[in-house]
Amino acid sequence: MGLMLASLITNLQNIQYWFQNPFLGLVSLFTLWMFIDAIRRREWLWAFFIFVGWGFSALFYYLAVYRATPSAMRGFELPGAFDRSRIKQLQAQIHYLDNAHHYSQLGDLYFQQGKLEKAEASYRSAMERDAQDIDTRAHLGQCLLRQKRPAEARPLLEGVVAENPKHDYGYSQMALAETLTALGETDAAMALWQQVTESHSYPRAKVQLAELYLARNQPDLARAQVSEALADDAHAPTFQRKRDRVWVRRARSVLRRLA
Repeated sequence: MGLMLASLITNLQNIQYWFQNPFLGLVSLFTLWMFIDAIRRREWLWAFFIFVGWGFSALFYYLAVYRATPSAMRGFELPGAFDRSRIKQLQAQIHYLDNAHHYSQLGDLYFQQGKLEKAEASYRSAMERDAQDIDTRAHLGQCLLRQKRPAEARPLLEGVVAENPKHDYGYSQMALAETLTALGETDAAMALWQQVTESHSYPRAKVQLAELYLARNQPDLARAQVSEALADDAHAPTFQRKRDRVWVRRARSVLRRLA
């Protein structure tokens, strides 16, 4: 397998290979991209099938795994890493233990996949067993917000932020700011965004604060926020740049509007 992979990489680096086999070269490049992504995610079975099945398996992987998070959810992920293979394990643990924490973890996995109705059901099951768990309350609030139900999300997120403003590394504060914006309370939202940007360099916060500044005809303040976001992105690690690319695009859009 190693020799075949090395041969493929050598071919892709050969300019004559591209002229002689342009379509095959593109398919090979795409397959190599998906193969490396599967290795990084530790999707070992997928990596094997991609290598054996080549183009078709790579396409299936792209549709089933790589694009598992719907575009509407990109940029709004929960903090931390998630393992898709955990779903069945958690379902088994719930069956035998009926534990609130397992329901909450299952909700997080569904949230990351964009399966918001399933996530909500799991979070509510967790709340029935432990209504005080701060992570469950926060993530249920975020789930409701992504379902365009900000009025229902607000009391959950407000309670979490009041209890711990730094919860989830500021992600709960960001969700509350987005909730207030959705409800038309932009003054309160702006105050929260300012708090987040004082402690964190999240482009998600900087861009949305910049958009509020722009809406208030404060172009210099807006430009400062998006410029910082773009400067930070240039030095961010690859995984972070991939996660934040939706916000980088929005930052560039704000800059174009300011030109």
